[in-house]
Amino acid sequence: MPLKTTKAAAPRLPPLQKLRVRRPDQAQANPCVGIMTSMLGCWASSGYSAAGCMALEQSLRACMDQPKPPDQKKNTINYHLMRLYPNIRGPKKSDK
Repeated sequence: MPLKTTKAAAPRLPPLQKLRVRRPDQAQANPCVGIMTSMLGCWASSGYSAAGCMALEQSLRACMDQPKPPDQKKNTINYHLMRLYPNIRGPKKSDK
């Protein structure tokens, strides 16, 4: 008995109104937050003008004085998904 050959259909995306990536631009965590938390904990445990917290204060000042990194370009993934989704999805039933 001969084997039947079938051609696999191309996979289709589910019927979505919009294809989007949630929050493509994640904000970078501030590197000074950990040092500030340590300094506030030191102040809370030993008082505001404690000499033992001086090293943490200096490291926080050095961290805050560093230049801010340049802003990154906005991610364009959602623009391209919106633009190309009709080509990926294929024709609608009413378009045939």
